[in-house]
Amino acid sequence: MGDNEGVDSMKTALPGVKRTSRLRNAVFESVGEEGKAAVVERQINSAINRGVLFPGERLPAESELAKSFGVSPVTVREALGLLRERGLVVTKRGRGGGSFVTERADPIRHAQDVLMNLSRTSLRDLGAHYFALTAACLELAAHRADQHEVDAIRERLIDTEPLTSLQWRHIADDVVVELCALGQSARLTREQMRTQAEFSPLLGLLAADSHERERQHHCLNRYAEFIAVGDADATRSALREEVAASILHLEQLRRASSRSSE
Repeated sequence: MGDNEGVDSMKTALPGVKRTSRLRNAVFESVGEEGKAAVVERQINSAINRGVLFPGERLPAESELAKSFGVSPVTVREALGLLRERGLVVTKRGRGGGSFVTERADPIRHAQDVLMNLSRTSLRDLGAHYFALTAACLELAAHRADQHEVDAIRERLIDTEPLTSLQWRHIADDVVVELCALGQSARLTREQMRTQAEFSPLLGLLAADSHERERQHHCLNRYAEFIAVGDADATRSALREEVAASILHLEQLRRASSRSSE
């Protein structure tokens, strides 16, 4: 979908984090015939709990949300009411008002719950799905991307040391999605963004460790380097190694969490 002015106007990003709109716009993608309040509520709820939308962030106006989701303003109003009941959104009236994400959302706790509820098979299946879609996009990017486009994206890979895991994951998500978009396949990129939003919170759990953040940082730089020189095979190989390592670390983290809760 095209740029959404309402989404792009949300400027409450974390300090030092330059965000793109692609992954965020996927949150507000049209729900088509399923345009019910519960579907809209669930989609925004998921984005809040996954850290795609920040605490304190102002949502687009109801009319803009209705247009993005492809539903009526009444449906959006009902969905926001459900979110308020859950304590995830607060609505303020008057000048500077609107609907805002509350401080109640806890993306880290949500990601921990997701990990603990995933079976080993489901976790590996998620990794395989993420790899397949991302590899397809990055391979196309290696064939189609321009050196200057890649260099512009790499500028977002700032020093990871002063960042929290959540801040780092927002930067990493932007970089991955933008690299995938260089493949110039709108269909593949949309599917990759959905999987990115599902897999990223788990990567965020690993990124709580500074060494892991540095490893993720290094991997993203490798993707960009290989894409810049048009080496699709090396890009795919680097991604395969990264996904396999991440799944292994997540399995270890889940086992450690299980033992600590016993």
